[in-house]
Amino acid sequence: MNEPDRDPPPTADLGVLTGLRSGKRSYYPAYIRSTERLERAVEALDGISRALVRTAEGPRALVEAVVRAAAEHLQARWLLLAVADGALRAARPRFLLYADDVLIDDESRLPAEVRAHLEILRTRPWEAESTPGGEGWVRAPMTLDDEPVGGIVARPGPGLEVAATDLAILRVLANQAAVALHNSFLFHAATRLRGRTEQLSEAAQRQARDLAARSAELAETQARLLHAMQRQTLDDERHRIARELHDSVTQYVLSAGMTIEVCRAELAAMGGPAEDIALRLTSAKDLNRQAVERLRNAIYALHHTSDEPSGPLPVMLERLSTVHQTTDLEVRVRVEGSPVSLPPQAEQSILRLAGEALFNSATHGKADRALVRLRYLPDSVTLSVSDDGSGDPAQLRRALRLSRAGDTSGRHRGLTNMVARAEELGGILSIRRSRMGGILLRVAIPLPVGVEQEESDDY
Repeated sequence: MNEPDRDPPPTADLGVLTGLRSGKRSYYPAYIRSTERLERAVEALDGISRALVRTAEGPRALVEAVVRAAAEHLQARWLLLAVADGALRAARPRFLLYADDVLIDDESRLPAEVRAHLEILRTRPWEAESTPGGEGWVRAPMTLDDEPVGGIVARPGPGLEVAATDLAILRVLANQAAVALHNSFLFHAATRLRGRTEQLSEAAQRQARDLAARSAELAETQARLLHAMQRQTLDDERHRIARELHDSVTQYVLSAGMTIEVCRAELAAMGGPAEDIALRLTSAKDLNRQAVERLRNAIYALHHTSDEPSGPLPVMLERLSTVHQTTDLEVRVRVEGSPVSLPPQAEQSILRLAGEALFNSATHGKADRALVRLRYLPDSVTLSVSDDGSGDPAQLRRALRLSRAGDTSGRHRGLTNMVARAEELGGILSIRRSRMGGILLRVAIPLPVGVEQEESDDY
């Protein structure tokens, strides 16, 4: 029996494993060169990675690292990296030459051969193809978003065979350098912006603190101004009453005293029973003199500026009521509802309205009692002043109409001013008979209060 044919034993195809055919005599040298090229490519990629991670150190450090990595890979005698004119405007330096382990960025120090390549990379970067030149140099373009932005040109070391892988690595290094340069610029621009933002934030915080301090000072100033206005209102009322006492009441009392003295002298000269009457008039003269002295003391006290601290409107109305004690007018103050804070000018105007009304009650109405009533309602504030004097509401309304129509006699200007103050606050002043028998002045002011203009005169 014949034995069946057997397949020959499999043999290892080294050409499949290495990419080289083992039958050639040049197999081993080619293998060695391929291994060396692979090792150099790996070293180059490692150098590229070390160069490109230096973005945070700034563009200069990045360009230096890229140039050194490329020169080391090509074992170059010199290597030039340049950015094209008009591209990557923020990139600095615009070119850098590596020559014998020296870095040069001064164009005047460039050799003539290198200067010619620099001009090509600057002006015609699209011609910087990755091909070796006949003069022993290689060039690779540097692109960003498919646009040429510069390139790398180098003269490899003597005896170094530049393969396609070397040119590919050079292109990768050039392109990644362009991206890294752009990112480095963005990184440092963002750092500068962050620093500027922090400065602006600190400035804004300082300004906010300053504004808060100024606001506190303004609030304190407004409070002091309100207190001063309230004290001024009371002082004005005191001074007005003092003037009225001095100009009218005191003069009347002095005139009465002089008349008594004349009568007493004439009766004493007549003798007899008239002399007894003259003696009794002496007591009247003494009483008159005491009345004049008391009036003078009251006028002095009224002219003395009050140092009392200010307060809210109800408190100031209570203090205003005491001012009229020297005129023998008994004043009561009644507050109804929940007090609300009003603008300083509004409280000042209401206080002056009450003072004017009380002055009229004491001086013109000859009243003995007066009631000041302040009512806080949800949508308005009402001030009313009523007395038991002899005033006639109809006559006052008629006089007010004549005064507002152009009466230049100066009479009833107080009523006209009161109406003007009420209208500045958006309110209405009414005059009618009070339950006490005299005059009732009432001012209704809607909320919120709006003051049209600042008051230019007192009364």
